[in-house]
Amino acid sequence: MSSQPSDTPAPEAPGVPTQSSSPSSSSSPSPSTNSSPSTSSSSPTQFPRIIENDPARTGFDPKTAWWINYFKILTGGINREGAFHYREWRYREREAEDCARCEQFRDWAFAHSPTVRFLREKVEALNGTLDKNNVVCRRCPARLTDDGQVHRSSGGFSPGHGILICANEVRNRNHLEDTLAHEMVHAWDHLRWKVDWMGDKDLKHAACTEIRAAMLSGECRWTREAWTRGNWTLTQQFQDCVRRRAVQSVLARPRCKDDVQAVKVVNQVWDSCFSDTRPFDEVYR
Repeated sequence: MSSQPSDTPAPEAPGVPTQSSSPSSSSSPSPSTNSSPSTSSSSPTQFPRIIENDPARTGFDPKTAWWINYFKILTGGINREGAFHYREWRYREREAEDCARCEQFRDWAFAHSPTVRFLREKVEALNGTLDKNNVVCRRCPARLTDDGQVHRSSGGFSPGHGILICANEVRNRNHLEDTLAHEMVHAWDHLRWKVDWMGDKDLKHAACTEIRAAMLSGECRWTREAWTRGNWTLTQQFQDCVRRRAVQSVLARPRCKDDVQAVKVVNQVWDSCFSDTRPFDEVYR
């Protein structure tokens, strides 16, 4: 599965982007033929231990009313670890509401978003189907690990299941549109080429499809970077964003050893993949 890093392992989504015939034969969209040898690891990465909530340590007690916990956060009675667990607890409490809102945004995107509608047509041209049956909204639990890192995701694509949108991470309709477009680029790549999603042979396919998805979805446009992520850089902002988010996504693959390998494999395929805007004629958003 390919997962998209959130601006702040996803559940399975029912359904599948159906494919009644094999993908059109062509060369891979991604890895340059003159790239250096594979850098994949023979053994999966061992993930850090997940930290569970301990009220005595964090100050957050899920048995206490939400407004009391919130007041404790404001007054310093709950530490940063406790604030993380409070946020996840509130997401569980609001799951039905978040999913209903996400589905409303999804249906709007299918009906009115030029990018989503275009990608949907291109997926259908490759004998695939993306609709409400295999583009689903679910709550995606975040993970806090013992290295101090918080792992979140805005969505994901699985060839065997479809597209998952993380309802609790969706900020607004535009955010969902970007996330859905990102995953639809993955779906198109899956139908058009035989992508090695997990990096069992090497990670170049994964790096390339992540570069293309970040580039074509609109998630790296200047306004999104500036107003959402606080990156006000005027030169190379778009390229830096695409590269950074591709590295983050490759790093999440179990076959990726570390950030050094993630950066290396993204650099290996950068020139060929950053110039590949298919199925668009150019970067639209």
